[in-house]
Amino acid sequence: MEFAFTEEHLMIRESAERFLAKASDSHAVRAAMNRPDAHDPEVWRQIGQQLYWPALMVPERFGGMGLGFVELAILLEQSGRFLLGSPLFATSCLATPALLLSNNETAQEHWLGAIAAGETRATLAFASVAGLEACSVQTVAEPHHGGWTLDGQYAQVIDGASADLLIVAARAPGTEGEQGISLFVLPGDTPSVMRSPLATLDQTRRLARIELHKVKVSEAQLLCGPALGWAVLRDTLQIAAIGLAAEQTGGAQQALDLTLAYIAERRQFKRTIASFQAIKHRCADMMLQVECARSAAYYAACVAQERLDPAGDAAVIEELELAAATAKIHASEAFFHCAGESIQLHGGVGFTWEYDPHLYFKRARAGEHLLGSPALHRERLAAYLLGEQA
Repeated sequence: MEFAFTEEHLMIRESAERFLAKASDSHAVRAAMNRPDAHDPEVWRQIGQQLYWPALMVPERFGGMGLGFVELAILLEQSGRFLLGSPLFATSCLATPALLLSNNETAQEHWLGAIAAGETRATLAFASVAGLEACSVQTVAEPHHGGWTLDGQYAQVIDGASADLLIVAARAPGTEGEQGISLFVLPGDTPSVMRSPLATLDQTRRLARIELHKVKVSEAQLLCGPALGWAVLRDTLQIAAIGLAAEQTGGAQQALDLTLAYIAERRQFKRTIASFQAIKHRCADMMLQVECARSAAYYAACVAQERLDPAGDAAVIEELELAAATAKIHASEAFFHCAGESIQLHGGVGFTWEYDPHLYFKRARAGEHLLGSPALHRERLAAYLLGEQA
C-alpha cells in the first residue's frame, strides 16, 4: 500500500499542531494533571464545539463531518505529541466505533449527534479482569420482562469516571467464550452505577473502576445483541489499539524532538554533546523506531477505515487484527524506547519535575499495557502465522 498525506491531511495536521502547541503546552499539561478528570473543560469545549474533532468520523447524516479514521489518526498523533488530556481518545476510538459497527440506527441517531456536537463524552467498558479476550467479559445480563438486569464490574475504564455515556459489555447467564455477549448504552448518571477513579502512573489519562449493582436497562438500551456483540467489541478494541498506536507515535516523535533540542545546547568538553558519534547513533536508532511505528500506525489506520466503511469487505476483519497487532507492537516499543533514551540523554535533569521527559516516560509505560501489551500482540501474530487460529 502506497500512502502519502493529501493537502487536506496536511492542513488537519498543521491546524492541530498550532492549536495544541498553545492549548496543551507543558504548563497546561501539568495544570490538567491536577484536575479530577485530567483535562481542561474549556480546551475540551474548543475541541468539541469549535474544532469539531469528535465529529470527524461521525457520518454527515448524524451531524458529523463524514471523514475517516486516517484523519482521526493524524489528530491522535498530534495529541500524543503534546500529551493532550481530554476525552477524545475514549470518545472517538472506543465509543464512536462501537456505535458505528453496531448498525443500530436508533442508538446512532441519539448518541452520535451528541458526540459530534461536542456535548457528550463517551467511553467503552468491557473487561471485568485483565485481558482483551471474550472471557474477560464477566458482567452478567439477566433477562427480565422488558429488558435486562446488569450486575458486575469493569476493571480499568478509560475516562470512566467522567464519561456522560457508558457503552458496557455483558453476557447472558450460563454462556462462555464469545457466545452471549451483548453491548448496552448507559447514561453516566444511571442509578446503581458506581464509578471509582483509580490512581495511575500516567496522570494525563484517567482510569476508573465501574461497578453495576442490579442496574435495570430497557430494550431501547440494547446496542447490539449476542449475534453481533463479540464481533463489534473485538473490532472496536482493535480499532482503539490502532488509535493508541497513532498517539504513541506522536509521543515517541516528541521525545525525540525534545532530546535533539537539548543535546544541541548541552555542552561538554567545549562542544555540544550532539557532535559526539555515540550520541548520534542513539538518536538515529530513535528516529528509525519512530518511522517504523508511524508506517505501521498509518497502514493500520487505512485498514481500520475499511472496516468502518459500511460497504467494506468482510475479509478486512482478519487484516484488521494483524494490522492492529503490528501497529501496537511497533508504537508501544518505539515510544518506551524513545522516552527512556530521552531521559538518559538529558542526563541528571532527565527525570526532574521541571523537565518533560518523565511525563512522556510515564505515558509510554502506562500505554504499553493499555489495550494489550506488545507481548500479547506478538502471541496473537505468532498464533496466526503458525495456524493456531481459525
